[in-house]
Amino acid sequence: MLEVKNLFKKYANFTVVNDVSLHVGKGEIVSIVGPSGAGKSTLLHLVGALDKPDSGSVLIDGTDILQLPSKKQAKFRNTHIGFVFQFHHLLPEFSAIENVSVPLWIKGASKKEALQQAAEMLGVVGLAGRLEHKPSELSGGEQQRVAIARALVTRPSVVMADEPTGNLDSANAHSLHQLFLDLRDKFGQTFIMITHNEALAQMTDRVFTMQDGKIVSETVNKR
Repeated sequence: MLEVKNLFKKYANFTVVNDVSLHVGKGEIVSIVGPSGAGKSTLLHLVGALDKPDSGSVLIDGTDILQLPSKKQAKFRNTHIGFVFQFHHLLPEFSAIENVSVPLWIKGASKKEALQQAAEMLGVVGLAGRLEHKPSELSGGEQQRVAIARALVTRPSVVMADEPTGNLDSANAHSLHQLFLDLRDKFGQTFIMITHNEALAQMTDRVFTMQDGKIVSETVNKR
């Protein structure tokens, strides 16, 4: 479903991503671990077309997204890729249901259709009773669930998560770990996650370890 080939990215004279290749199957959850500065977030940004590599290719559902013109790339990213970050980046003046509706509005859905789909997805992540609450009225764990619902509402091919539980306590982190597994089982959703949380990494299907811009090992977790 996703194939990364020979990605390179330099900043000045420093190679941040150094000839990285990997593949991810549909419905697979993989994690990327490694020390700070290993190049994990840069790799995720390249794979998600948020940044441009110096060379290499990223194929999602057979499309090399890095070769698309900027407008088509943005449209592809909106429909095929969901993002979850350590900081949820919710719009403070919007309610939970409005925040989740944003990608659908960008996609061109009607207000009624977007709100209906957003409500359904908030129900999936356990927030059916919090639709009209603004981010300031939600706990940290609830805010991150809203961000996950927003990432999933367009039914993307892949969700890319950068330290999704980094700001949560252990109880909320464990709850979100289980949510990712449930979403994979429910929707066949593919996830690529960067994490420093060893427990989360152990719950994924495969673990890629990065160091100095390279993938130095790959571990298959037995489930």
